[in-house]
Amino acid sequence: MPVYTCTAARGTLTSEVKARLAAEITRIHAAANHVPPAYVNVVFAELPADSVFAGGRPAAPLILTGWVRRGHPQDEATRLAVELSSALARVSGLDEDRTMVVLQDGPARSAVEGGRVLPEPGEEHEWLTGTTD
Repeated sequence: MPVYTCTAARGTLTSEVKARLAAEITRIHAAANHVPPAYVNVVFAELPADSVFAGGRPAAPLILTGWVRRGHPQDEATRLAVELSSALARVSGLDEDRTMVVLQDGPARSAVEGGRVLPEPGEEHEWLTGTTD
């Protein structure tokens, strides 16, 4: 259901670190939002080093953006962002001041997965079992 994009300068993350980050992002999101891990999507975008800036200067941040369904309580969304930020630093080995997490929410009805409109938060069980659409 969610889509996370992890953006970094090329060469910042090894294949092993990407796999560990994907696993940790998946674990954290699935636990926080009560969805099966199979529904968490993680994509890595690597840019040339001369295409990444912070404060108008060349930099090597690790930026995680995620699209999630609107309707989760704000304190849960904030906790999710904080846990993801901590995981980025821990797994990548980068200082947390080089990481950024931005969660963007939108209506579930604005997304389709597997040919089905996504459920509202709290309606996952029915959606997963196919008892409602």
